Amino acid sequence: MAGGSGSAQGATLACTKCGKPAHLQCPKCVDLKLPREDAAFCSQDCFKASWSSHKSVHLKAKSSSSVAENRGDQNNSNPDDGWLYCLRKGQGRTPKLPHFDWTGSLKPYPISKRRLVPDYIEKPDWAIGGIPKIEQNSDLQHVVEIKTPDQIERMRETCRIAREVLDAAARIIRPGITTDEIDAVVHDATIAAGGYPSPLNYHFFPKSCCTSVNEVICHGIPDARKLENGDIVNVDVTVCYKGVHGDLNETFFVGDVDEESLRLVQCTYECLEKAIAIVKPGVRFREVGEVINRHATMSGFSVVKSYCGHGIGELFHCAPNIPHYARNKAVGVMKAGQTFTIEPMINSGVWRDRMWPDGWTAVTADGKRSAQFEHTLLVTDTGVEVLTARLPSSPKVFPWLNS
Repeated sequence: MAGGSGSAQGATLACTKCGKPAHLQCPKCVDLKLPREDAAFCSQDCFKASWSSHKSVHLKAKSSSSVAENRGDQNNSNPDDGWLYCLRKGQGRTPKLPHFDWTGSLKPYPISKRRLVPDYIEKPDWAIGGIPKIEQNSDLQHVVEIKTPDQIERMRETCRIAREVLDAAARIIRPGITTDEIDAVVHDATIAAGGYPSPLNYHFFPKSCCTSVNEVICHGIPDARKLENGDIVNVDVTVCYKGVHGDLNETFFVGDVDEESLRLVQCTYECLEKAIAIVKPGVRFREVGEVINRHATMSGFSVVKSYCGHGIGELFHCAPNIPHYARNKAVGVMKAGQTFTIEPMINSGVWRDRMWPDGWTAVTADGKRSAQFEHTLLVTDTGVEVLTARLPSSPKVFPWLNS
């Protein structure tokens, strides 16, 4: 599961008027606490040009507020209620499809209620309250930890479980399956292994894995939409077991995909492989982005800048940040005993992204497709160990690995 980039926290907002990168917010929308995506402008000129139509948003908001006071706010339905649309980063629900200028053909579908975790499963602190307090307050947000032999052994075990869980999800992917069904497989397989699905309730994320279809870059929420022939879908799995996390993801083909999607997914896989190949003590973290960016751009694709790889261990996300783009300013060098993820997100079109109203789903700004692959890595004395490596039993779903 991707972390926010140190140079670009969260998704880049696009101007409501022209689509260019936006850095201004309508002050009235801010007062009314309306979604930032619909209140963003690149300049005062665009804001003034949009005012005659944009001000209607304020009137609608005030009207909705009045109705909510009298009839109950539908957008604040209980998050534990099933088959509603997700809002407010998982803390709200609504029975109606949210208004949004969708960048591609994909739209969210209702989501099921939160899946239960048995009492005997050891849980991270966010399982109940939604906030990872230990993680946020840890010194390891600023210092890259050198793992002890005990931590490394626990991470090997956890990462193998995470790999087996992702493989279980991969086996059911086909046209007609919903991403909610994928989430159910991930959830049940994680619990069966004695683990906790790390994404569940992390900053109120409502599901046990991320499923990112077509133009979704990352953090897609599993829902009732059925996968269609020709789709691509990324499944991002993280397992918490024996007090440590193991994180990986892969992008899968649904039925028969077009040649451009095949090229995109294979290029993304190769970007990760080339990045892993340089991992060893003494290598600067910033060099990872140079390797990935070079291969992606030579293939005609772009690299997402808003999300990055991250340190991992007893914390889900911690130092270091691992940007995937060139000329990044990541600080530090690799040392034996460090563990972190590399997880490039590669787009068919522009690198810029937008955020859906659910507050989680990052999509390409131009609606073109995106792919991602991720491994959890251990820096060794002589190189790298891929803790989430494919197993002999892993499904053979990538044609370039079979030739």
